Amino acid sequence: MKYFLYARKSTDEQDRQILSIEAQITEAKEYAIKENLAIVQEFIESRTAKVPGRPIFNEMIRLLERSKAEGILSWHPDRGCVVTS
Repeated sequence: MKYFLYARKSTDEQDRQILSIEAQITEAKEYAIKENLAIVQEFIESRTAKVPGRPIFNEMIRLLERSKAEGILSWHPDRGCVVTS
């Protein structure tokens, strides 16, 4: 199956212990290798999720709706890597 990798670090969470975008990508790629998942495209965004209108996320969803991938692989602070299909 083909997956998009989505990494985001909020611009308003400077004081919180959230993995850097680079670390999120590294963990997601390691997880993909371990689980034999194919990453077909990476989407990286530095923007808060509290305000609607994340352009990179929205583009990823449009491509997902066009069946360019079967799911999204992203890093979640409570669970490590998360796959959404």
